[in-house]
Amino acid sequence: MAKKNPTPEDSDLFRLTIGKVHAVKSDKVLLTKDSKPKPFPKSQAINIEEHLSGIVECDIEKVGLEDSLSFMAPGLQHNVLKKLRKGQFGLDAEIDLHGLNSNEAKRQLLHFLYDCVEDGCRCVHIVHGKGYRSTDNHPVLKNNLNIWLRQHKDVQAFCSAPPKDGGTGAVFVLLQLSEKYDA
Repeated sequence: MAKKNPTPEDSDLFRLTIGKVHAVKSDKVLLTKDSKPKPFPKSQAINIEEHLSGIVECDIEKVGLEDSLSFMAPGLQHNVLKKLRKGQFGLDAEIDLHGLNSNEAKRQLLHFLYDCVEDGCRCVHIVHGKGYRSTDNHPVLKNNLNIWLRQHKDVQAFCSAPPKDGGTGAVFVLLQLSEKYDA
């Protein structure tokens, strides 16, 4: 390829566009040691099952279709359950477990409760259904939920919801605040 010589007009235009030019005094570049970024720990795989105590209370009776659920952790004041029943705690999250089998419902419930506690939710609404399609009028999901919520370490209280929020087919659950939200 042949070298093209610029015309004096092109050379002047180039100098005008570039502006003042200073000669470089040193052609050596000093390398500075940048500090390495601080390492952060890998997030541990969370075992959601460890949130259940594993202790099953023997005196829990099976509940029927229209029976209401109620539980309060030891040491909680009685007016807390009254306020929960009336819906005086604002609802922060909701999940519907209708139509799920027992294992899938348990898995979703535990993940839901874990996420709610991590996000600082105080009161949640869980719809489980009344169990009209259950055999012998003993709703499977409702009875399992009654046991699982009693075993969960972050559940302080729960009760059946008012009729407008699902009645005996749903519960309001009061959760313990995560340590990161304590004042």
